[in-house]
Amino acid sequence: MTFTAAALGGLLAWRAGAFQWDLWLATVLGLMFAHATNNLLNDYTDSRRGIDKDNYYRNQYGVHVLEDGLMSESQFWRYVGVTAGLALVLGGWLIYQRSGLTLDLMLAGAFFVLFYTWPLKYYGMGEPAVLLVWGPLMVGGSYYVLAGSWSWDVTWLSLVFALGPTTVLFGKHTDKLEADRSKGVNTLPVILGEAASRYSVLAMIAAQYLLCLALVWSGSFSWPLLLVLVSLPVLPQLFSVYGKPKPAEPPADYPSGVWPLWFSAFAFQHTRRFTSLFLLGVIVDTVLA
Repeated sequence: MTFTAAALGGLLAWRAGAFQWDLWLATVLGLMFAHATNNLLNDYTDSRRGIDKDNYYRNQYGVHVLEDGLMSESQFWRYVGVTAGLALVLGGWLIYQRSGLTLDLMLAGAFFVLFYTWPLKYYGMGEPAVLLVWGPLMVGGSYYVLAGSWSWDVTWLSLVFALGPTTVLFGKHTDKLEADRSKGVNTLPVILGEAASRYSVLAMIAAQYLLCLALVWSGSFSWPLLLVLVSLPVLPQLFSVYGKPKPAEPPADYPSGVWPLWFSAFAFQHTRRFTSLFLLGVIVDTVLA
């Protein structure tokens, strides 16, 4: 996901005639090491707060280096030192090369790396943070580092991409709403309630299509962006799933190993399809341009 965001920013910079391999590679690696640092700090924070202890949901979508005993705490902090150190070195080099907003973008990224799990996720700010980070911050920031200027067209396009992972996260937090509430993790779905959360995901999915239509209508991008409309036939099933509460038990034909994830699984399925078509559309549009 992080690589794709940086690749999208790089593609748009190439489209603008401002691509530089050294700056792009440093940006990609810096973002990926920063993301790795964030994942590790997420594990540490939720482990120490008891959130991930015996957490069935957590083990459905990844291993947990501390709870699963894959490394000691001293090994863990050495690992964090490596990933964070590399991210800082690469970020420092980019600031030296480009200056301007690059320092501000790096400081904003560092804020989300350090504080996403706590306090942001605990107070309903985790989901908006994901939208901001994987949209304007990563895609728009990657473009800025390469082109040396901010683009609002890129910013709006980045939101189409970022809404995808945000719907998956929103779905996941809706799936485990009661589990989070019982442990005092007030994600946005916990605050909104299940029904409002389900409708929020549908609104975000609709926004992805509407943003693509608006970007083509405004002339910022051309018709290949409308390839996303090929995904429209899957929407009735998606709306049917999100139009009802989560079932108490998985249907008989539900894939094994996925339950208790429900809303997030359907959101992921749509995001994978939509994002593939979206990226293809951007590539074709860029080649034609």
